Amino acid sequence: MAEPLLDIRGLKTWFKTDDGMVRAVDGVDLRIDRGETVGVVGESGCGKTVTARSVLKLIDMPPGRFEAGEIRWQGRDLIPLDEAEMNKIRAREIAIIFQEPMTSLNPVYTVGDQIAEVIALHQKLSTKQAMAGAVEMLKLVNIPNPERRVTDYPHQFSGGMRQRVMIAMALSCQPKLLIADEPTTALDVTIQAQILELMHEMKDRFGMAIMLITHAMGVVAETCQRVTVMYAGKVVEEAPVEALFGDPRHPYTQGLIRSIPRVDRGAEKKQRLEAIPGTVPSLLNPPQGCRFASRCKYVMDVCTQAMPPLKEVAPGHRVACVL
Repeated sequence: MAEPLLDIRGLKTWFKTDDGMVRAVDGVDLRIDRGETVGVVGESGCGKTVTARSVLKLIDMPPGRFEAGEIRWQGRDLIPLDEAEMNKIRAREIAIIFQEPMTSLNPVYTVGDQIAEVIALHQKLSTKQAMAGAVEMLKLVNIPNPERRVTDYPHQFSGGMRQRVMIAMALSCQPKLLIADEPTTALDVTIQAQILELMHEMKDRFGMAIMLITHAMGVVAETCQRVTVMYAGKVVEEAPVEALFGDPRHPYTQGLIRSIPRVDRGAEKKQRLEAIPGTVPSLLNPPQGCRFASRCKYVMDVCTQAMPPLKEVAPGHRVACVL
C-alpha cells in the first residue's frame, strides 16, 4: 500500500481540569489517503473536533497536551514541530473549515483582507496581487459580484455565504488536505446541499483529500469513500462507506444507522426511530472495558474487563467489539 497522506497512530489528547484529566481523545488511529474523502462521525463530545484540531496543533497547551501517539503527515510526525514549522503547514498543506463561520471570521476586517492575508503569507505576493487572488477565490466559490463583495465585512454576508468565504480562505493555497469540521452546521438543507456540492467540486479541481466531520449520516453516505466512527474518545469502527451502511458491525454504529429516518420505508409502515439508551461515560474517569458497554444490549462480562482492540473483520473493515 502507498504511504497515506495523513496517518494518526494511537493519538491521545488530554486536558487538565480542576476535576482531573479529561481524556478527550484516547488512542485514536485514523488514516486518510491522497484524494479520498473520509467521514468522521459520532455524537457530540466523542472527540471528533479535538482530533481535527490536534492535526494542526490548534490545542491550547495548557490545559491540553499530547499524552501519546503520532500524527504523521506525508511520513513526518507533526507533534514534535514548533510553531514556526507548523505555520508552514497550516493553510498551505492542511486547511480547516470551522463549525461556525461567524465566530471564525474576524468582524473588524473585510473578507477580502482575511483571504488576502493567507495568500500573501504563504505565496509571498504583494498586497495588490493577494487581493486579486482573494477576488478570484470568491468568484471560484460562486459569490456574486466578488469585486465589490471583497470589501464587505462578515456581518454583511448570510450564513451560507460566510461558509463560502471560509471555504475560499481554506482553499486559497490549494492544500492537499481539507479538514471540514461540520461545515453545514446551522445552515438550512438547501444551503447545506450547495456547500457540500461546492466542496466536492473543489476537491475535484484541486485533487485534495477531505476529512469531513459531521453528525449527518446521510451526508456521509453521499460524499465519503470511508467512514470512521468515534465514541467516547476512541474509534469503534472503520470501514468503506458501502460496508458500513450495508453491514455495520459495532452495536453503536448499528444504533446510529437505525436512528436515520427512512423515506423509502415510510410508505410501507410507520416505524418509530430508535434511540440509543443511556448516556456517554465520563471522560474524566472512563470505564476499564468497552466504553459503550453500559448502553449495549449485547453486553457480556468480558466487555467490562478490557477495551477490545480494533480488529479487521473484512478487507478495510475494522471493529472494536468482542462480537
